[in-house]
Formats: sequence, structure tokens, C-alpha cells
Amino acid sequence: MPNLKHLPPDAAPETISAILDTDGALILDDVLTPAEVARVRGEIDPYVETTPDGRDGFTGYQTTRTGALVARSPACRDLVMNPTILAACDDFLKRACDRYQLHLTQVIRIRPGQPRQPLHRDLLAWGGFLKGVEPQLNTIWAMSDFTEANGATLIVPGSPTWPEGRKAEPAEIGFAEMRRGSVLVYSGSVIHAGGENRTDADRVGINITYCLGWLRQEENQYLSCPPAIARTLDPKLQALLGYALGSYSLGYYSPPLPPGEGPEGVPPQFALGDDAAPGWGGELLAAINERVLAAREA
Repeated sequence: MPNLKHLPPDAAPETISAILDTDGALILDDVLTPAEVARVRGEIDPYVETTPDGRDGFTGYQTTRTGALVARSPACRDLVMNPTILAACDDFLKRACDRYQLHLTQVIRIRPGQPRQPLHRDLLAWGGFLKGVEPQLNTIWAMSDFTEANGATLIVPGSPTWPEGRKAEPAEIGFAEMRRGSVLVYSGSVIHAGGENRTDADRVGINITYCLGWLRQEENQYLSCPPAIARTLDPKLQALLGYALGSYSLGYYSPPLPPGEGPEGVPPQFALGDDAAPGWGGELLAAINERVLAAREA
């Protein structure tokens, strides 16, 4: 049975990216203290306890999935903005985008009796149409200990480089066993699944994932964290939610106001009251032109 590599909480982004490229997953040990885990649990548990079970075999009939964490939990905002994770996103995702964005936030509670989830790759959220590009960096924050017995995430190390259609043999599947407060980091290309919970206690993890800024987000952040809430947040978190251009002119809008009463062609942060927000993203256009020129000269 393969084992995942374990790194310290402040691991270098280049190290994380290199392991994601080859193995597809790794674990950052003890990122949160017990007190920090308790704070997160105190904010999310009331929502988790009232979330109904899954609606099909993939989401899990004995599994609950609770979202909108940025709007609901200040402590989860800190997880989203963790410096080690964002530095890894800079290194891993910006190979294929100017800006990345928050893809989803979700508390996954695997309850006793939940069978193993089917093995899959998360990049299939885009229907299998993405070829030759890594679209995601994903995390699962352990809010309880993760063990083979209670449903620790199954991971197939090395599978990001496998051809489509190759299936994992039992000996190729490992388990993301980790202590509470640790973080599983994995790519959109790695084959994985939620594990079977054979214990009498819940396995609780927070799934926070990031994707390329030119893709559709799995969790619609504009509805999960609408402008009335988003305008109270740190500008960097606002941009990560998607209240910023994903590339030059990508994501602009025109406020539907009466004639002459509003601007035309403004970036998303204008909806949060940023009247000084730039228009079409000139710095992003400059970056695009620089890449095009470099490609022509190569």
C-alpha cells in the first residue's frame, strides 16, 4: 500500500508543486492547533448538524456536505487565505492562468456506515473536456483524525500521469491518514475517493479548493457569498471569491441602470462599492501580450 509524503506546515511552494506533479497528493502536518480546530468546529458544527444526507451514491447517503463557508464562518476564511496554501496555488496554478479563484468550500462529514465513494478525478467537474492542463489545487482540512477505518480519503499516488481509462489496482491505493489539524493537498488530476467509515464516529473534513480563474466555479461564490456579505471582507478574499477580473476583460459587467446613470464595462469589484475599480484590467492585457510575444520568439 503506497504512503503519502508528509511535509511541515510551512513547506515551500516549489516542494508542494513538485510532489503534486508526480504523486498528485501530500499531507501538511499539524497546520492548525487544537484550539484553532475547536474554533472552526464551533462555527461550522451548527450548520453541519442540520445538513441533510447526500442525495445519491456519489455524494453519499450517509454523508453530509455543508457549503457557503466564507459567508458563514470567519475561521474558515482564515483557512481559505492560509499563506502556505496560497503560495502553493501561486506556484502550481499560475502556470495556466493570470489569476486563480476559490472553487468551492464544503464541510464533508462521513458518517458511520458510509460505503467507499467511487474513485474519480475532480477535474471531471468540467465534463472531461479539459485536456493537458491542471485546473485545480484542492485541500481537505482534518477536523477529526483521519484513519483508514473512519473514512480517510483514498489516494492513488502517481495517477495524474496515467492515461485515461487506466484503473487502479488495490495495491496502488493509499489512505490519507492524518491527525486532526493537518491538511491533505491534492490536484484535480489525481484519482481519489472518500473512504468507508466502519467506526461509530463521524469523520469530518473541510474541502477548500482553488481553480484557474478562467473556469466556472463548482460552488457559485456570487450566490454563496453575495455582494452584501462580500463587501465586508478583505479585498484579497473578495478577489479570490471571484469579485475581480479573471484575465483581461474576463468577468466584466455593466450595471443595468437607467440611461446615463451608470458606467459601462466595470470589473466585478465595482458591485462591492469600489468606485475606483479599474476598468478592463490593463495590467492583465500587458501580461497576455508578453506571453504571446515570448511564444512567438521561442
